[in-house]
Amino acid sequence: PYIQGRRDFFIYWELFLRSRFPTSIMNDLKEQTMLDIKFVRENPEVVKENMRKKFQDEKLPLVDEVIELDKQRRQAQQEADQLRSSRKSLSKQIGALMGQGKKEEAEAIKAQVKANGERLAELEVMEKETAEKATGLLMVIPNIIDDSVPIGKDDSENVELEKFGQPLVPDFEVPYHTDIMKRFDGIDIEAAAKVAGNGFYYLMGDIARLHSSIISYARDFMIDKGFTYCIPPYMIRSNVVTGVMSFAEMESMMYKIEGEDLYLIGTSEHSMIGKYIDTIVQEDTLPHALTSYSPCFRKEKGAHGIEERGVYRIHQFEKQEMVVVCMPDESMDWYDKLWRHTVDLFRTLDVPVRTLECCSGDLADLKVKSVDVCLLYTS
Repeated sequence: PYIQGRRDFFIYWELFLRSRFPTSIMNDLKEQTMLDIKFVRENPEVVKENMRKKFQDEKLPLVDEVIELDKQRRQAQQEADQLRSSRKSLSKQIGALMGQGKKEEAEAIKAQVKANGERLAELEVMEKETAEKATGLLMVIPNIIDDSVPIGKDDSENVELEKFGQPLVPDFEVPYHTDIMKRFDGIDIEAAAKVAGNGFYYLMGDIARLHSSIISYARDFMIDKGFTYCIPPYMIRSNVVTGVMSFAEMESMMYKIEGEDLYLIGTSEHSMIGKYIDTIVQEDTLPHALTSYSPCFRKEKGAHGIEERGVYRIHQFEKQEMVVVCMPDESMDWYDKLWRHTVDLFRTLDVPVRTLECCSGDLADLKVKSVDVCLLYTS
């Protein structure tokens, strides 16, 4: 059997790989987290076919809706620009007519200017509202997947690529992971439940030391690969949250700080990608290869939920992440490097793994391509 290496940091460490924008440099996060409206407008059938490949036929009407909203926005913008342009010339006419003593004609033009101003205000509201509605729809239209992605409905149709090593099959029953940790007096879930509720734990003694040492090992492993180590902010503003995930994902994952425009991060990737918001990256500085450490906080609502007994699916854990900003023509090479670095890290620990190519239906809407690196273990 296999387990995806995502949260069991006490024995193993995980780098969850993703390639969000293999054809785009992340110099403006908000524009890169959704399809460009110009692309949708010029390629509606490509966008719809991509939805069909992801088995999201219910989203097909969104393409025509967003194109119509964009049309309304552009019409409003064009008319508003014309009114702004005419305002200056009309003002000059008023001054000239007043100088000539043609007060009635000047008053008529003043009335026109007033009417134009009222219409301009209406158009500005219309432009803003249609743009916001279009952006809302664009945020739920999936990114165009890479041609190499296998077509499938869900994770049951992911494709195995390679295996590295073989799991040791002992001649005795393997205890559950938390049972092993308890034998070392290394975990206290009951006390954590009293303090914080389900989904938390105390790590103690050698197990806590093992946990920290694995994180440190992963950090140094990536530094040795040429990555720059970074500790990011553990909270991010709402504009960063909406830049890295959909509203539905945000609601099911993120903890909001009451009374503040701040969210606890679900992964350091959020902060790391947010670092490039509204930033123009100079080509001669690329690539930026970063490895970041952070605690992570997740609600874990939905189908999987919190694991009552174990520590695979919990509210708080720690993670070492990889983020690379590079030129578009280098992105697929970096994608391959990232998942291979993950495999190499596990193999240096003599942990057998396999790689799974995520099928179209298993890809989150922001993703273009993704490989899961999964641990092979004996249950």
